Amino acid sequence: MSTAPRAPLMSLDDALQALLARITPLTDAESVATFDADGRVLAEDLVSALQVPAFDNSSMDGYAVRRADLLEPGVALRVSQRIAAGHTGQPLQPGQVARIFTGAPVPEGADAIVMQEQAEPVPETPDAVRFSVVPEPGQWIRRSGEDIRQGQTALHRGQKLGPAELGLAASLGLAHLPVLRRPRVALFSTGDELVMPGDVSPQDMPPGSIYNSNRFFLRALLHRMGCEVSDLGIVPDRREATLAALKTAADHHDLILTSGGVSVGEEDHVKPAVQSLGELNLWQIAMKPGKPFAYGQVCRQTAEGVAHFVGLPGNPVSSFMTFLLLVRPLLCQMQGMSASALHTQSLPAHFAWPKADKRREFLRVRRNAQGGLDLFPNQSSGVLTSVVWADGVVDNPGGQTIEPGQLVDFWPFSECLA
Repeated sequence: MSTAPRAPLMSLDDALQALLARITPLTDAESVATFDADGRVLAEDLVSALQVPAFDNSSMDGYAVRRADLLEPGVALRVSQRIAAGHTGQPLQPGQVARIFTGAPVPEGADAIVMQEQAEPVPETPDAVRFSVVPEPGQWIRRSGEDIRQGQTALHRGQKLGPAELGLAASLGLAHLPVLRRPRVALFSTGDELVMPGDVSPQDMPPGSIYNSNRFFLRALLHRMGCEVSDLGIVPDRREATLAALKTAADHHDLILTSGGVSVGEEDHVKPAVQSLGELNLWQIAMKPGKPFAYGQVCRQTAEGVAHFVGLPGNPVSSFMTFLLLVRPLLCQMQGMSASALHTQSLPAHFAWPKADKRREFLRVRRNAQGGLDLFPNQSSGVLTSVVWADGVVDNPGGQTIEPGQLVDFWPFSECLA
């Protein structure tokens, strides 16, 4: 009896391209206070209604001067006024200078600022100061609009807002910002072997049971991606329970995310349940860890449209890595952000990897004090301590061995876990 040839493994790049081709960015927007917009994604371009700064101002505590009056060092000039931030001065006349402070408007007629350390009082003339320098044109003057011009797009649609972006938005006078609504993600685990920490003490764990670690790091990763997460807990290994969980999740969420339970075993009910409610594609990806991956769509029962479904591997490191490499770009695209490839650094390996795998490997490593990379000794997909210890991975092409000192592509976790 002949057996059909096994389909070739899909490359990670092809899998990502196929996944993103199915994702349409969200369009629903809402207005939130700028104070509360950290981590949100802009729903439209922000065009400045003013110049930033709005006026020429001093970037130093010192003296506003006319350069024509200071053609050589040692010149003494009379201080005619004092200008603090939040106040305006009078036009500067020839032979006069203005005492000025950081952020204060530069008076008309002044064309440079001399810092206070380069001037000293004239003892015999109380209202005069002597300058030790000849100023350069425009020195220490922040020009109106040098940061942002009126009518300029300061922040763009699809841009994720962080502390710097919020400060920039506030400098435009914006107390509220238009942002896309958060992706709604339903998260659940399958498996009768799973136990929640706190429900059973370690010494009382039944044989064959394990604590549900995936649920914790996946929930944290989803929150870091700006998602609203509905944690549906652990779904029993029964078809009816799996169908009920999927129906509930699809009606109110954009994405359903699970880990484990998408193989062909008799107790793996996710695959037939998703297929009965929509469609499912099982992808075998040429990556290690993380070969099994499922994508599908579940039709909503009480509303139009579908919810995307992603099934991650059950092994924790596989689940962690496939989230970073596939689910994270999916969520970026769903929020209108760039889903471009992560940037790697070329660093020397301070280890040997003599046995090449056919699949593209992601080796957990950590930078050392010598500027190279150390390898975690156990690269098993079930060893979650490797991810805790590591600060990134080596992206090693399939069939590639590594010798000590060889330059490798290092991808830091900070690229996507900030």
